[in-house]
Amino acid sequence: MEPPFELSTAIEEQLAFLPVKKLAALASKLSEDYRSGKILGREPYICTYEEALAYVAFRLPATFAAAYFALSQVKERLPALSPKTLLDVGAGPGTAMWAATMVWPELEHITLTEREQNMIDIGKKLAEYAGRPSIRQAEWIKADVMGEWNAPQHDVVIASYVLNELPPQSIESFVLRLWERTGSILIFIEPGTPAGFSLIRQVRERLLAQGASIVAPCPHGNSCPVPENDWCHFSQRLNRTRLHRQIKGGTLSYEDEKFSFVCLSRIPGSDIKGIVVRHPQIRKGHIDLKLCTPQGIVNATITRKDKERFKEARKLDWGSIVQW
Repeated sequence: MEPPFELSTAIEEQLAFLPVKKLAALASKLSEDYRSGKILGREPYICTYEEALAYVAFRLPATFAAAYFALSQVKERLPALSPKTLLDVGAGPGTAMWAATMVWPELEHITLTEREQNMIDIGKKLAEYAGRPSIRQAEWIKADVMGEWNAPQHDVVIASYVLNELPPQSIESFVLRLWERTGSILIFIEPGTPAGFSLIRQVRERLLAQGASIVAPCPHGNSCPVPENDWCHFSQRLNRTRLHRQIKGGTLSYEDEKFSFVCLSRIPGSDIKGIVVRHPQIRKGHIDLKLCTPQGIVNATITRKDKERFKEARKLDWGSIVQW
């Protein structure tokens, strides 16, 4: 899923006056800082407006794709949900807001918290290009997620790529704080790494103990069946523009964003039989699927003999819901 045209246009126009070489150098520095763990400190991660632009250039499309996938799964499992309010905590330049309004165009009021003023500034600039009033009129709150900030309950609360920036001892109180502000659903998205999934599993267990219901991606509220030497994650492929390739120094025309996520709810989601947790393997005469089901992780082989199911299986992808 690509960002909407108006957002892509906004990004291109904001980047137009910054030389590609400088963008590439800034993006490389931010990437190195992120991987080194520097972001875990209390020092600002984005120190200048140009660094905010570099972040938008090299990370926004991928995080948008992850957010859109996760939110679309929520909509599929809660089709009757029609949220009016959204709270995006640790919002960066407002990426998840754009994805949420594509999934739920009926959103009326959006609140975003972000500690970096430069991120807020670029987020507001991008929002000026939006067609939807909910984006243009969104309320921005400058605050550290672990500091003092106030917001009432919102129908949808999302924290995208935030948990991995927090001190481990603060995660539980942060999660419970967000749950208190959740009217309907609470979504966490993290990098699709063993460490990212470990955080998602931790959140899942803690909020199930609080009485939350699982909406997505899990097909059940039982203990997570993923073994300790594995991790549950998903992937979205997005096309790279020429500028994107130049900034990242990449030669491929695409990149894959891998992420883990969980949505917990005060409203039970629709029951499903399972979800595909790896790329389907299409072989000669059969398709191999790895599924997470209420009975645990299952390896299923669908053959041509089962014509209807084989036809359905050919349409499945990593992350697809199955009902058989």
